[in-house]
Amino acid sequence: MSSRHDEVLIVGAGFAGLGAAVRLSADHDVAVIERAHDVGGTWRDNTYPGVACDIPAPLYSFSFHQSPAWTRVFAAGAEIQAYLRSLAARVAPLIELDTALLGADWDATAGLWRVETSRGERTADALVLACGRLAEPAIPRVPGLETFPGPIFHSARWDHGVELAGSRVAVVGSGASAVQLMPSVVEGAASVVQFQRSAPYIMPRPDHVFSDAERRLHADPAALDELRDRMFWAAEEGFAERIGDEARVAAARDRALAHLASQVTDAALRALLTPDYAIGCKRVLLSDDYYPAVSRPHVTLEPSAVASVDGAVVTGANGVGHEVDVLVFATGFRTAEQPYAPLVRAGGRSLAEHWSGGMRAYASTLVAGFPNLFVLDGPNAGLGHNSAITMIEAQIELTRRLLATAGVVEVDASREDAWTAEIDHRSAGTVWTTGGCESWYVDRRTGRLTLLWPGFAHEFVAALDDAACDLLTTGVTP
Repeated sequence: MSSRHDEVLIVGAGFAGLGAAVRLSADHDVAVIERAHDVGGTWRDNTYPGVACDIPAPLYSFSFHQSPAWTRVFAAGAEIQAYLRSLAARVAPLIELDTALLGADWDATAGLWRVETSRGERTADALVLACGRLAEPAIPRVPGLETFPGPIFHSARWDHGVELAGSRVAVVGSGASAVQLMPSVVEGAASVVQFQRSAPYIMPRPDHVFSDAERRLHADPAALDELRDRMFWAAEEGFAERIGDEARVAAARDRALAHLASQVTDAALRALLTPDYAIGCKRVLLSDDYYPAVSRPHVTLEPSAVASVDGAVVTGANGVGHEVDVLVFATGFRTAEQPYAPLVRAGGRSLAEHWSGGMRAYASTLVAGFPNLFVLDGPNAGLGHNSAITMIEAQIELTRRLLATAGVVEVDASREDAWTAEIDHRSAGTVWTTGGCESWYVDRRTGRLTLLWPGFAHEFVAALDDAACDLLTTGVTP
């Protein structure tokens, strides 16, 4: 027998899980299980030096939990984690830490989910997966890695006990985390080699500390709403620079390359740092201190992936070896194949099996064949140009509206197929699928764009509102 029953069981206590708990607990008996020792998700896990958000802080927050306390435009990781702890405080009695999901099976006869956790069995009428996409660090399989004698860690599992000052450090990767952490690592290390498979596009970072006058203005909820709105539409305006408008795409590329030219005077290094794919194919990064850091005389940019490790010697695909003391992987996450997917089953089939051709869900939230299951921040719910919190909030609102109906919420395969076909149609021929890069937005098994929403953020919000109206009008069971 299960020891506990909840109307809604939420898995994960990051942005999506905490936001869902706040909104859904107003009308339902809700519990949140979190496998880690603290809330925060991505912002709990990533504590590397220089970690920060590249979306303005007032926009990178929920409309129903705004904060006047942001100290600067682009908040550091610790400040975002503090915000999430303040959000968690609103639903603290509902959160069970150190409780991992081990399995979940839909019981069609009883009309509920039977859930196994590290603390025992329980049941729930509805299951909300708020596990995020940046939860499982990806470390490439490198021949000989086990022979490395020094510390090895991923940027999302930063080992603060390792002294980098005076050490020879290798940083593997050139994405957002690498660009943020390199300036701090370079500052104290004896030498640094960065292994770069592909160069990122980098724009100037328009950051500043909020003045006292700005912070007083943020204390007015109406003024903060107005600021968030301006920031949102400015980000939407910038989306044309990523897709569709060729003149603006070219202008954005020119700005990024001008930023590179202004900060890197060495022609050979500048050539290595020049991307060879279309701008927007990967996330465009923001930094004013990465290029100066990689230009330092004790830094070597190795334009290749790591091919092998032999003791303390780390060798790139070009055959050049470097002797180092510390090995840091800033190599991203397992995004296309979610670790929770094999654990969730309905009708004799796991979510992983359903997603064998790539993640898919109607309204990016509801999976055909999996009743009363809601996936937040999952299939095609990501953005490359605006705030992910806007997307999550739209999904929470869809979930809230559907759970307010009586009975079981289930979509038929035709709705999921039509949504997926529209995503595939809209992404075909875009920079994400034809831009000449490899990115975590695309499922390598199929070449499908499965992580990113191929449009404006306001279109996603409108589409989910339409989906809710459709389901509530025609019924939410097949």
